[in-house]
Amino acid sequence: MAVLDQLTSQQAIDLENKYGAHNYHPLPVVLSKGEGVYVWDVEGKKYYDFLSAYSAVNQGHCHPKIVGAMVNQAQTLTLTSRAFYNDMLGKYEKFATEYFGFDKLLPMNTGAEAVETALKICRKWAYEVKGINENEAQIIVCKNNFHGRTTTIISFSNDPVARKNFGPFTDGFIKIEYNNLQALEEALENNDNIAGFMAEPIQGEAGVYVPSEGYLAAAKALCEKHNVLFIADEVQTGIARTGQLLAVNHENVQPDILILGKALSGGAYPVSAVLANDSIMNVIRPGNHGSTFGGNPVAAAVAIAALEVVKDEKLAENAERLGKIFREELAEFAKENELVTLVRGKGLLNAVVINDTEDSSTAWDICMKLRDNGLLAKPTHGNIIRFAPPLVMNEEQLRDCINIIKKTITEFKK
Repeated sequence: MAVLDQLTSQQAIDLENKYGAHNYHPLPVVLSKGEGVYVWDVEGKKYYDFLSAYSAVNQGHCHPKIVGAMVNQAQTLTLTSRAFYNDMLGKYEKFATEYFGFDKLLPMNTGAEAVETALKICRKWAYEVKGINENEAQIIVCKNNFHGRTTTIISFSNDPVARKNFGPFTDGFIKIEYNNLQALEEALENNDNIAGFMAEPIQGEAGVYVPSEGYLAAAKALCEKHNVLFIADEVQTGIARTGQLLAVNHENVQPDILILGKALSGGAYPVSAVLANDSIMNVIRPGNHGSTFGGNPVAAAVAIAALEVVKDEKLAENAERLGKIFREELAEFAKENELVTLVRGKGLLNAVVINDTEDSSTAWDICMKLRDNGLLAKPTHGNIIRFAPPLVMNEEQLRDCINIIKKTITEFKK
């Protein structure tokens, strides 16, 4: 183990390439430590983290309150399964339902699991409450969505990389254009078997695509009109990332089913959840759904601490304020730099669109230069760079990062 403890970056990369499945294409940097907004590689170089583990580390790396809750609970009781009660789950469920304004919570572990859970709840509600004939329920989703990579979820993806050679696919989904109310209304008007409409309030993986103002509220109203459940996938956009506790809060929308993950634990532990009111969640009965690890005591303790940090440290308010600074500064920069086409986002979930084709390596190459200059970010959809730092960042740090981004792009040569 002494040799393994002293790995160089290249040795660590070589080990993953030899012994791990090649299901990711990471930026070539090997991290060994994190604190707040910073991470360090194995050689000791310090970086600003501008990805936050895809918004899982909103509360910053290794937040002492979250880590403390995890360690304390792990030394007391880690897992009982749901075969027995434990003394943490009910506390967490009460805390989280009151925090987000719902009657009930169903605990899971990963974002994709939570999405699958929401789909099952929606279908069961459709048959037992709405009265749709069994096996005929359909759920409307949006093109260019990203809800995970399980077999069911990729069945309604239009990403060829996620879908190729993984069929046959699951039926029961209708794909419509995102941010298109007319398409949603037509799908609802012409089909009595619609159980739900699931959408990301901002499409993160698609390139931080922010819908038109009023879209979410109007979509919720259409769902109510047609007795269809509005399902908000806030795995990435939730927990203060966009400047509100939830992205749907920007339009005062209360979804029928809320999906949470990632920052629900502050990145310390896999925790996800589905929330809904009794009129929906009560269709789930013993044996219908479950998870050995879902709702375990460590997850419960970690989630409570993570949510307390968000409120106590006013992370939503900080994201709102710093996000405006980020977009204003880079929008001005875009006017004088031909490499930047567009800057968009909400709160501290933002993207810079690079003036090149989706199949180019320009955005990747810029991210490599950013890495060299001490800032870590990743491209999405080829020519888009997503910028999402931990929400504990302060203005001085943000302005330092803005200067790094400007300097890197200014000096970049294709």
